[in-house]
Amino acid sequence: NANKLGFLPQSISHLTSLRVLDARLNCLRFLPEDMENLINLEVLNVSQNFQCLENLPYSLGLLVSLVELDVSYNKITSLPDSIGCLKKLQKLCVEGNPLVSPPMEVFEQSLQAVKEYLCEKMKAGQSHPKKQSWVGKLVKCGTFNGKIGGRPQGKREGFIMISEYRSIEGLASPRYMGLLSPRRLFSPRKYLTK
Repeated sequence: NANKLGFLPQSISHLTSLRVLDARLNCLRFLPEDMENLINLEVLNVSQNFQCLENLPYSLGLLVSLVELDVSYNKITSLPDSIGCLKKLQKLCVEGNPLVSPPMEVFEQSLQAVKEYLCEKMKAGQSHPKKQSWVGKLVKCGTFNGKIGGRPQGKREGFIMISEYRSIEGLASPRYMGLLSPRRLFSPRKYLTK
């Protein structure tokens, strides 16, 4: 932290064993789009980037091990819908941002309310091609199962039926997800050593 970085290098996505990424007190303008390879990342802190960080990538929703996300004191107006799919997320810090979506009244309720809001927003935005491709990735990776957490199984309200996506049980685990990422498959290095 506190290195006056303007960006994180794309190569950071090769650090698949990384558990904590503390990039606070820098001048980050954006985060890499291919962060989904950081399958063991549990804590991401990009707070206090001197009002430079305005957007977060949709790939944050693919960080299956993420427990804590701190994006406080930046210039973020909207959280990506994919954050609603982070099953293990227990702490989300957003204070000091001019957030419009989700609205502050949702944050005041609970983290679960934020996740539900973002899932509903993702459901409503499925027709947008970019969002649709991310929904597909989330389903294939096993982070988005088409339902909003906390609702009883019998209720159909809040479910998203995405019949064209299928997943193979076992391959959606964090252990295999990083091995099957496009960046790894097409990289000149040999990563399949486990």
